[in-house]
Amino acid sequence: MLYPKITSAEIIENYTLLVHFSNHQARKYNCENLLEKTMFSSLKNYAFFKNFQLDPSGSGIIWNDEVDISE
Repeated sequence: MLYPKITSAEIIENYTLLVHFSNHQARKYNCENLLEKTMFSSLKNYAFFKNFQLDPSGSGIIWNDEVDISE
């Protein structure tokens, strides 16, 4: 099954992202639950959280080489 690619993302409130996909749909992702997990602890720094990028393949959101999310 082919998944739609992420075309853009924006922060809409605190730790919630609005992610837009190539199939013209958009989904809200509340990332607050990730903050409790050790591998995502750096996201507690809101300045770091705001500094995300789209994965070049369109399959996820990345913060650095160690912190990313994808479906």
